[in-house]
Amino acid sequence: MEEKVLKKSKNGLAMVTLFILFYAAAIAAIIVGSVMVEQAETKAGWIVLIVAGGVYAAIGWIFFIGLKVLKPQEALVLTLFGKYVGTIKEAGFYFVNPFCVAVNPAASTKLNQSGDVTGDGNKLDLASMAGVAGMAIAAGNNSQSANKKISLKIMTLSNSRQKINDCLGNPVEIGIAVMWKVTDTAKAVFNVDNYKEYLSLQCDSALRNIVRMYPYDVAENVDTTGDGIADEGSLRGSSEVVAERIRKEIQGKVADAGLEIIEARITYLAYAPEIAAVMLQRQQASAIVDARKMIVDGAVGMVEMALERLSEKQVIELDEERKAAMVSNLLVVLCGNKDAQPVVNSGSLY
Repeated sequence: MEEKVLKKSKNGLAMVTLFILFYAAAIAAIIVGSVMVEQAETKAGWIVLIVAGGVYAAIGWIFFIGLKVLKPQEALVLTLFGKYVGTIKEAGFYFVNPFCVAVNPAASTKLNQSGDVTGDGNKLDLASMAGVAGMAIAAGNNSQSANKKISLKIMTLSNSRQKINDCLGNPVEIGIAVMWKVTDTAKAVFNVDNYKEYLSLQCDSALRNIVRMYPYDVAENVDTTGDGIADEGSLRGSSEVVAERIRKEIQGKVADAGLEIIEARITYLAYAPEIAAVMLQRQQASAIVDARKMIVDGAVGMVEMALERLSEKQVIELDEERKAAMVSNLLVVLCGNKDAQPVVNSGSLY
Protein backbone atom coordinates (compact mmCIF):
# COMPACT_ATOMS: atom_id res chain seq x y z
CA MET A 1 0.00 0.00 0.00
CA GLU A 2 1.57 3.25 -1.17
CA GLU A 3 0.76 6.54 0.51
CA LYS A 4 -0.89 9.20 -1.70
CA VAL A 5 -0.71 12.75 -0.37
CA LEU A 6 -3.60 15.04 -1.39
CA LYS A 7 -2.49 18.62 -1.94
CA LYS A 8 -5.04 19.98 -4.43
CA SER A 9 -7.90 19.89 -1.93
CA LYS A 10 -6.61 22.81 0.15
CA ASN A 11 -9.48 25.09 -0.85
CA GLY A 12 -11.77 24.87 2.13
CA LEU A 13 -12.15 28.63 2.63
CA ALA A 14 -13.24 29.23 -0.96
CA MET A 15 -15.69 26.32 -0.89
CA VAL A 16 -17.29 27.29 2.42
CA THR A 17 -17.79 30.82 1.06
CA LEU A 18 -19.40 29.37 -2.05
CA PHE A 19 -21.70 27.12 -0.02
CA ILE A 20 -22.83 30.06 2.11
CA LEU A 21 -23.63 32.02 -1.02
CA PHE A 22 -25.59 29.06 -2.39
CA TYR A 23 -27.56 28.88 0.86
CA ALA A 24 -28.26 32.60 0.69
CA ALA A 25 -29.37 32.21 -2.95
CA ALA A 26 -31.59 29.25 -2.03
CA ILE A 27 -33.28 31.20 0.77
CA ALA A 28 -33.69 34.20 -1.51
CA ALA A 29 -35.19 31.95 -4.21
CA ILE A 30 -37.73 30.55 -1.75
CA ILE A 31 -38.74 34.03 -0.53
CA VAL A 32 -38.90 35.62 -3.98
CA GLY A 33 -40.67 32.60 -5.46
CA SER A 34 -43.24 32.60 -2.66
CA VAL A 35 -43.99 36.30 -3.24
CA MET A 36 -44.09 36.10 -7.03
CA VAL A 37 -46.18 32.92 -7.23
CA GLU A 38 -49.11 34.83 -5.75
CA GLN A 39 -48.76 37.78 -8.12
CA ALA A 40 -47.67 36.25 -11.40
CA GLU A 41 -50.10 34.77 -13.85
CA THR A 42 -47.64 32.05 -14.91
CA LYS A 43 -46.71 30.26 -11.71
CA ALA A 44 -44.84 27.21 -13.04
CA GLY A 45 -41.45 28.92 -13.27
CA TRP A 46 -41.68 30.36 -9.77
CA ILE A 47 -42.77 27.03 -8.36
CA VAL A 48 -39.71 25.40 -9.90
CA LEU A 49 -37.54 28.13 -8.33
CA ILE A 50 -39.12 27.53 -4.92
CA VAL A 51 -38.63 23.76 -5.23
CA ALA A 52 -34.99 24.15 -6.30
CA GLY A 53 -34.29 26.52 -3.40
CA GLY A 54 -36.02 24.18 -0.95
CA VAL A 55 -34.13 21.13 -2.20
CA TYR A 56 -30.76 22.84 -1.80
CA ALA A 57 -31.72 24.17 1.63
CA ALA A 58 -32.61 20.61 2.66
CA ILE A 59 -29.54 18.80 1.33
CA GLY A 60 -26.95 21.58 1.03
CA TRP A 61 -25.52 20.73 4.45
CA ILE A 62 -24.02 17.58 2.91
CA PHE A 63 -21.33 19.66 1.22
CA PHE A 64 -20.21 21.05 4.59
CA ILE A 65 -19.29 17.50 5.64
CA GLY A 66 -16.41 17.63 3.15
CA LEU A 67 -14.71 20.46 5.07
CA LYS A 68 -11.66 19.27 7.03
CA VAL A 69 -9.34 21.24 9.30
CA LEU A 70 -5.82 19.99 10.06
CA LYS A 71 -3.29 21.32 12.53
CA PRO A 72 0.48 20.99 12.08
CA GLN A 73 1.84 17.44 12.38
CA GLU A 74 -1.55 15.79 11.87
CA ALA A 75 -2.81 13.58 9.05
CA LEU A 76 -6.13 12.24 7.84
CA VAL A 77 -6.44 9.00 5.84
CA LEU A 78 -9.52 9.08 3.57
CA THR A 79 -11.45 6.26 1.91
CA LEU A 80 -14.39 6.45 -0.51
CA PHE A 81 -16.75 3.47 -0.40
CA GLY A 82 -13.93 1.26 0.91
CA LYS A 83 -11.27 2.45 -1.55
CA TYR A 84 -8.22 4.37 -0.36
CA VAL A 85 -8.39 7.89 -1.79
CA GLY A 86 -5.37 9.56 -0.22
CA THR A 87 -3.94 11.28 2.83
CA ILE A 88 -3.96 14.95 3.73
CA LYS A 89 -0.93 15.82 5.85
CA GLU A 90 -0.26 19.55 5.66
CA ALA A 91 -1.91 21.97 8.05
CA GLY A 92 -4.81 23.87 6.50
CA PHE A 93 -8.49 24.06 5.61
CA TYR A 94 -9.52 21.38 3.09
CA PHE A 95 -12.55 20.40 1.08
CA VAL A 96 -12.81 16.77 -0.02
CA ASN A 97 -15.57 14.54 -1.29
CA PRO A 98 -18.31 14.72 1.38
CA PHE A 99 -18.74 10.95 1.20
CA CYS A 100 -15.07 10.29 2.08
CA VAL A 101 -14.58 8.63 5.46
CA ALA A 102 -11.56 9.14 7.71
CA VAL A 103 -9.95 5.88 8.86
CA ASN A 104 -7.79 5.32 11.94
CA PRO A 105 -8.16 1.92 13.68
CA ALA A 106 -5.99 3.13 16.58
CA ALA A 107 -8.04 6.25 17.26
CA SER A 108 -9.45 4.96 20.55
CA THR A 109 -6.26 3.18 21.67
CA LYS A 110 -4.53 4.97 24.53
CA LEU A 111 -1.14 3.55 25.43
CA ASN A 112 1.22 4.73 28.14
CA GLN A 113 2.61 7.38 25.84
CA SER A 114 2.49 11.02 24.84
CA GLY A 115 0.99 12.70 21.81
CA ASP A 116 -2.34 10.95 21.23
CA VAL A 117 -4.59 13.12 19.05
CA THR A 118 -7.98 13.94 20.53
CA GLY A 119 -11.02 15.63 19.09
CA ASP A 120 -11.28 18.39 21.68
CA GLY A 121 -11.20 21.86 20.19
CA ASN A 122 -11.24 20.64 16.59
CA LYS A 123 -14.95 21.04 15.80
CA LEU A 124 -15.95 23.27 12.94
CA ASP A 125 -18.81 25.58 13.94
CA LEU A 126 -21.19 25.94 11.00
CA ALA A 127 -24.18 27.36 12.87
CA SER A 128 -23.86 30.68 11.14
CA MET A 129 -23.37 29.02 7.77
CA ALA A 130 -26.08 26.46 7.31
CA GLY A 131 -28.57 26.73 10.14
CA VAL A 132 -29.11 24.41 13.06
CA ALA A 133 -29.45 21.19 11.05
CA GLY A 134 -26.33 21.74 8.99
CA MET A 135 -24.32 22.72 12.07
CA ALA A 136 -25.29 19.64 14.04
CA ILE A 137 -24.41 17.14 11.31
CA ALA A 138 -21.27 18.87 10.06
CA ALA A 139 -19.92 19.49 13.55
CA GLY A 140 -20.57 15.86 14.42
CA ASN A 141 -18.70 14.77 11.31
CA ASN A 142 -15.74 17.02 12.06
CA SER A 143 -15.65 15.73 15.61
CA GLN A 144 -15.49 12.20 14.22
CA SER A 145 -12.76 13.26 11.77
CA ALA A 146 -10.81 14.87 14.60
CA ASN A 147 -10.90 11.61 16.50
CA LYS A 148 -9.65 9.82 13.38
CA LYS A 149 -6.63 12.07 12.93
CA ILE A 150 -3.20 10.48 13.01
CA SER A 151 -0.46 12.28 14.89
CA LEU A 152 2.80 12.71 12.96
CA LYS A 153 4.63 14.01 16.02
CA ILE A 154 7.43 12.17 17.79
CA MET A 155 5.82 10.18 20.59
CA THR A 156 7.26 8.29 23.54
CA LEU A 157 6.05 4.82 24.39
CA SER A 158 6.93 3.47 27.84
CA ASN A 159 5.71 -0.08 28.32
CA SER A 160 5.45 -1.69 31.73
CA ARG A 161 8.54 -3.32 33.23
CA GLN A 162 9.17 -6.89 32.20
CA LYS A 163 10.76 -9.78 34.07
CA ILE A 164 13.21 -11.51 31.74
CA ASN A 165 15.92 -14.14 32.29
CA ASP A 166 19.36 -12.98 31.16
CA CYS A 167 21.78 -15.29 29.34
CA LEU A 168 22.84 -16.84 32.66
CA GLY A 169 19.27 -17.57 33.69
CA ASN A 170 19.06 -14.84 36.32
CA PRO A 171 15.67 -13.05 36.33
CA VAL A 172 15.97 -9.29 35.85
CA GLU A 173 13.38 -6.53 35.63
CA ILE A 174 13.86 -4.08 32.79
CA GLY A 175 11.88 -1.22 31.27
CA ILE A 176 12.46 0.80 28.09
CA ALA A 177 11.22 4.05 26.56
CA VAL A 178 10.82 4.14 22.78
CA MET A 179 10.63 7.36 20.75
CA TRP A 180 8.69 6.78 17.52
CA LYS A 181 6.57 8.45 14.86
CA VAL A 182 4.35 7.59 11.91
CA THR A 183 6.07 8.07 8.55
CA ASP A 184 3.67 6.28 6.18
CA THR A 185 0.02 6.72 7.12
CA ALA A 186 -1.28 4.26 4.50
CA LYS A 187 0.89 1.43 5.84
CA ALA A 188 0.02 2.30 9.45
CA VAL A 189 -3.72 2.16 8.77
CA PHE A 190 -4.02 -0.64 6.22
CA ASN A 191 -1.05 -2.99 6.78
CA VAL A 192 -1.77 -3.73 10.45
CA ASP A 193 -4.95 -3.92 12.46
CA ASN A 194 -3.91 -1.40 15.14
CA TYR A 195 -0.49 0.17 14.74
CA LYS A 196 -0.24 1.33 18.37
CA GLU A 197 -0.94 -2.11 19.82
CA TYR A 198 1.30 -3.63 17.17
CA LEU A 199 4.17 -1.35 18.20
CA SER A 200 3.65 -2.13 21.88
CA LEU A 201 3.76 -5.89 21.29
CA GLN A 202 6.84 -5.65 19.07
CA CYS A 203 8.63 -3.58 21.72
CA ASP A 204 8.01 -6.31 24.30
CA SER A 205 9.14 -9.03 21.92
CA ALA A 206 12.31 -7.22 20.83
CA LEU A 207 13.19 -6.43 24.44
CA ARG A 208 13.01 -10.11 25.39
CA ASN A 209 15.03 -11.21 22.37
CA ILE A 210 17.90 -8.82 23.09
CA VAL A 211 18.02 -9.06 26.90
CA ARG A 212 18.36 -12.86 26.69
CA MET A 213 21.70 -12.39 24.91
CA TYR A 214 23.34 -10.45 27.75
CA PRO A 215 24.23 -11.15 31.38
CA TYR A 216 23.21 -8.59 33.97
CA ASP A 217 26.85 -8.00 34.90
CA VAL A 218 30.11 -8.90 33.18
CA ALA A 219 30.56 -12.68 33.11
CA GLU A 220 33.28 -14.97 31.80
CA ASN A 221 32.95 -17.02 28.59
CA VAL A 222 29.85 -15.16 27.39
CA ASP A 223 29.50 -14.10 23.75
CA THR A 224 26.97 -11.28 23.39
CA THR A 225 27.81 -10.25 19.82
CA GLY A 226 27.47 -13.62 18.10
CA ASP A 227 31.01 -13.65 16.69
CA GLY A 228 32.06 -16.69 18.74
CA ILE A 229 34.46 -14.69 20.92
CA ALA A 230 33.79 -14.04 24.59
CA ASP A 231 33.42 -10.35 25.43
CA GLU A 232 32.60 -8.07 28.34
CA GLY A 233 29.14 -7.02 27.21
CA SER A 234 26.47 -6.73 29.92
CA LEU A 235 23.12 -5.09 30.53
CA ARG A 236 24.54 -2.83 33.21
CA GLY A 237 27.81 -1.88 31.54
CA SER A 238 26.71 -1.75 27.90
CA SER A 239 23.33 -0.07 28.22
CA GLU A 240 23.79 2.14 25.14
CA VAL A 241 24.81 -0.79 22.96
CA VAL A 242 21.88 -2.85 24.25
CA ALA A 243 19.45 0.04 23.65
CA GLU A 244 20.69 0.48 20.06
CA ARG A 245 20.25 -3.24 19.36
CA ILE A 246 16.73 -3.05 20.78
CA ARG A 247 15.96 -0.05 18.53
CA LYS A 248 17.17 -1.89 15.42
CA GLU A 249 15.23 -5.00 16.40
CA ILE A 250 12.00 -3.02 16.80
CA GLN A 251 12.58 -1.06 13.59
CA GLY A 252 12.95 -4.25 11.60
CA LYS A 253 9.59 -5.46 12.88
CA VAL A 254 7.53 -2.26 12.44
CA ALA A 255 8.89 -1.04 9.09
CA ASP A 256 5.93 -2.62 7.26
CA ALA A 257 3.58 -0.69 9.56
CA GLY A 258 4.93 2.68 8.39
CA LEU A 259 6.59 3.50 11.73
CA GLU A 260 10.06 4.87 12.43
CA ILE A 261 11.84 4.12 15.70
CA ILE A 262 13.96 7.14 16.51
CA GLU A 263 15.50 6.06 19.79
CA ALA A 264 15.22 3.45 22.53
CA ARG A 265 16.48 3.92 26.07
CA ILE A 266 16.64 1.62 29.10
CA THR A 267 14.73 3.37 31.88
CA TYR A 268 14.88 0.70 34.59
CA LEU A 269 17.20 -2.22 35.28
CA ALA A 270 17.44 -4.37 38.40
CA TYR A 271 17.51 -7.96 39.56
CA ALA A 272 14.12 -9.50 40.23
CA PRO A 273 13.07 -9.22 43.91
CA GLU A 274 13.39 -12.97 44.55
CA ILE A 275 17.14 -12.96 43.88
CA ALA A 276 18.02 -9.31 44.55
CA ALA A 277 19.19 -9.99 48.13
CA VAL A 278 21.34 -12.96 47.10
CA MET A 279 22.92 -11.05 44.23
CA LEU A 280 23.63 -8.14 46.58
CA GLN A 281 25.49 -10.50 48.92
CA ARG A 282 27.38 -11.87 45.94
CA GLN A 283 28.41 -8.39 44.86
CA GLN A 284 29.44 -7.52 48.40
CA ALA A 285 31.49 -10.71 48.66
CA SER A 286 33.16 -9.99 45.34
CA ALA A 287 33.95 -6.46 46.47
CA ILE A 288 35.41 -7.73 49.76
CA VAL A 289 37.60 -10.27 47.94
CA ASP A 290 38.86 -7.60 45.54
CA ALA A 291 39.59 -5.24 48.41
CA ARG A 292 41.43 -7.94 50.37
CA LYS A 293 43.46 -8.84 47.32
CA MET A 294 44.51 -5.23 46.91
CA ILE A 295 45.41 -4.96 50.60
CA VAL A 296 47.50 -8.13 50.52
CA ASP A 297 49.33 -7.05 47.37
CA GLY A 298 50.13 -3.73 48.98
CA ALA A 299 51.18 -5.30 52.27
CA VAL A 300 53.55 -7.75 50.55
CA GLY A 301 55.14 -4.88 48.67
CA MET A 302 55.58 -2.88 51.86
CA VAL A 303 57.15 -5.82 53.70
CA GLU A 304 59.50 -6.48 50.80
CA MET A 305 60.50 -2.82 50.71
CA ALA A 306 61.10 -2.79 54.50
CA LEU A 307 63.38 -5.79 54.37
CA GLU A 308 65.33 -4.37 51.42
CA ARG A 309 65.79 -1.00 53.12
CA LEU A 310 66.97 -2.60 56.35
CA SER A 311 69.39 -4.76 54.40
CA GLU A 312 70.76 -1.85 52.33
CA LYS A 313 71.38 0.43 55.31
CA GLN A 314 72.67 -2.46 57.41
CA VAL A 315 70.57 -1.32 60.31
CA ILE A 316 70.21 -4.83 61.66
CA GLU A 317 71.21 -8.32 60.62
CA LEU A 318 68.27 -10.73 60.61
CA ASP A 319 68.45 -14.45 60.24
CA GLU A 320 65.77 -16.37 58.39
CA GLU A 321 63.75 -17.07 61.53
CA ARG A 322 63.69 -13.44 62.59
CA LYS A 323 62.82 -12.38 59.04
CA ALA A 324 59.88 -14.80 59.10
CA ALA A 325 58.71 -13.40 62.45
CA MET A 326 59.02 -9.82 61.17
CA VAL A 327 57.14 -10.63 57.96
CA SER A 328 54.39 -12.30 59.97
CA ASN A 329 54.03 -9.33 62.31
CA LEU A 330 54.02 -6.77 59.48
CA LEU A 331 51.40 -8.69 57.52
CA VAL A 332 49.20 -8.95 60.61
CA VAL A 333 49.49 -5.21 61.18
CA LEU A 334 48.95 -4.23 57.53
CA CYS A 335 46.18 -6.70 56.70
CA GLY A 336 44.20 -6.53 59.94
CA ASN A 337 40.76 -4.92 60.14
CA LYS A 338 41.55 -3.28 63.49
CA ASP A 339 44.39 -1.15 64.73
CA ALA A 340 47.32 -3.19 65.99
CA GLN A 341 48.11 -3.25 69.71
CA PRO A 342 51.88 -2.83 70.17
CA VAL A 343 53.69 -5.38 72.35
CA VAL A 344 57.13 -4.49 73.67
CA ASN A 345 59.45 -7.43 74.01
CA SER A 346 61.93 -6.82 76.81
CA GLY A 347 63.76 -10.12 76.44
CA SER A 348 65.25 -12.27 73.78
CA LEU A 349 63.35 -14.34 71.27
CA TYR A 350 65.40 -17.38 72.39
